[in-house]
Amino acid sequence: MAIFAKHHGALPILMLNLFLVFTGIGLIIPIMPSFMNELGVNGSMMGLMVAVFSLVQFLFSPLAGRLSDTVGRKRMIVIGMFLFAVSEGLFGIAHSPVLMFVSRALGGLCAAMIMPAVMAYAADITTDEERAAGMGYVNASITTGFIIGPGIGGYLAEFGIRVPFFAAGVGGVVAAFVTLLFLKESVPSKGTREVQAKVAEKRSGLLTQLKYSYREPYFLSLIIVFVMSFGLANFETIYSLFVDHKFGFDPKDIAFVITFGSIAGAVVQLTIFSWLLNRFGEQRVISACLLVAGLFVLLMLFVHKFWLIFAVTFVVFLAIDILRPTIGTQMSKLAEGQQGYVAGLNSAFTSLGNIVGPIVAGVLFDIEINSPYTLAAVVLLICFGVSLKGRSRAGNHEGG
Repeated sequence: MAIFAKHHGALPILMLNLFLVFTGIGLIIPIMPSFMNELGVNGSMMGLMVAVFSLVQFLFSPLAGRLSDTVGRKRMIVIGMFLFAVSEGLFGIAHSPVLMFVSRALGGLCAAMIMPAVMAYAADITTDEERAAGMGYVNASITTGFIIGPGIGGYLAEFGIRVPFFAAGVGGVVAAFVTLLFLKESVPSKGTREVQAKVAEKRSGLLTQLKYSYREPYFLSLIIVFVMSFGLANFETIYSLFVDHKFGFDPKDIAFVITFGSIAGAVVQLTIFSWLLNRFGEQRVISACLLVAGLFVLLMLFVHKFWLIFAVTFVVFLAIDILRPTIGTQMSKLAEGQQGYVAGLNSAFTSLGNIVGPIVAGVLFDIEINSPYTLAAVVLLICFGVSLKGRSRAGNHEGG
């Protein structure tokens, strides 16, 4: 907890913002069937709605990361939280699919603005030794938001299916004002901003930035981010359908497994995550997580008893929950004076995986129930092999 005291409450404010954003995203899960029935929206359109959020986040994340280097992290976070409040309010009043799409697009934009700025801010205020702990806390707030969001959404929906979104909007406004009043800007000096602006000027477009990333030492990390996001989105998108069709799980079974796995991930991020990175180094942890995730996704095809399904799912979520902040920590150490830019690319590659993963998973599931997990396992294991080759490049940047 010393890291909280050292940075005078900055980390809790950053965590509050991300927690609210991902709680807001999670609110929609238990309420969506009611919305689908009320508005006459089919499952395909709901899938597109998920893709729109991720697509907008993908398109704007590099630009938002670059802007956080030039105009400041705090400003991007505050604007993003106000947009979050607007998007939740729009969803609350939506009576047509068009307005729901607009709301989700705004949600993707606010996520693009907030995530790179928060990640870059955390990197700004922590030393290399503190980086793992800082990233662990930040990612734990994301995980916790995902855990609590559906529960809050289900409870508030008892007062009306639109109430949860209005509550999230009010929370967004409160968080924006808290950030505005109490969070100090982290970019240290005008001189630093001028250097960052010159770098950013060379990377103005998304395609240009993605092309530039190919020549950077963190490009392998970005590829792993994409594969991880693809695999996780693939795993999560069809998980409920998979266990329902194959094992006869009911919603309570599914909620129990996912919630318990997510809680375990948050506990690890808040407790031993920093020790893991300092003891073994980022690259070893990344390789181990990719191997474990790939093998256990493959195991999903062979288990049948509830406790085995629970154990396998638990390990997959735990591996991913460790992998995500580890990659963020590694890239932040390689980024030097371009924290916002690199965090933006991280968010963009994450979003790209979140766009492609659900689409591919849905198509494969319709063809053959086991094929999505077969593909996810193969891709994760190939990525594990690639990560082994990247050790020599990353070795000089590892902690511990």
